[in-house]
Amino acid sequence: MKFLFAFFGSAVIASAVMAQAVAPDVMIKTVTNDVLEIVRKDKDIQSGNTKKAIDLVEAKVLPHFNFERMTQLAVARDWRKATPAQKKILIDEFQNLLVRTYSKALTEYKDQTVVFKPFSMKAGETDVRIRTEIKQAGAGKNIGMDYYLEKSDTTWKVYDIEVADVSLITNYRSSFTTEVSKGGIEGLIKTLQAKNKSIEPEVAKK
Repeated sequence: MKFLFAFFGSAVIASAVMAQAVAPDVMIKTVTNDVLEIVRKDKDIQSGNTKKAIDLVEAKVLPHFNFERMTQLAVARDWRKATPAQKKILIDEFQNLLVRTYSKALTEYKDQTVVFKPFSMKAGETDVRIRTEIKQAGAGKNIGMDYYLEKSDTTWKVYDIEVADVSLITNYRSSFTTEVSKGGIEGLIKTLQAKNKSIEPEVAKK
């Protein structure tokens, strides 16, 4: 399952010029293929070099995520309870968590391929869904993966993904709601900080 999230990150790695110049489906298809080709040739990442994978994600992926909207959607109705300072911390911690999740997933790549489904977009549309399917190596079951992107000015950014019809944002929303109910916004912040801190030693070893 972790590997699947790597496609979320890799599919939106692109330069600002590319994001502005091409349609969202073309951008995802082109960059996904390019990134997977890089990973196939990078022995360090394949051998589990999480630090190198993180460097790749931070350099190429972060500008193409709408982390503010992702965090707001995940926190849901509890978002209004947070102060501006708390909101910034939540965004930063959620971003760190996702970056490390995607980076670790990149190190687990095992020759999976992506099939891109037909896509059409109405003139002036600013919120789209890109459908793909992950073809597993061997006899593994193929898994659907859908990207949700929004357009701001001329730039497309990803704000959610569905894996086998399960939304990444909805998945986190359940646990976030539980944490807020137990300890408020500060409780959620501490939980995210603790999770990220627990991951650091593992990353450092790589």
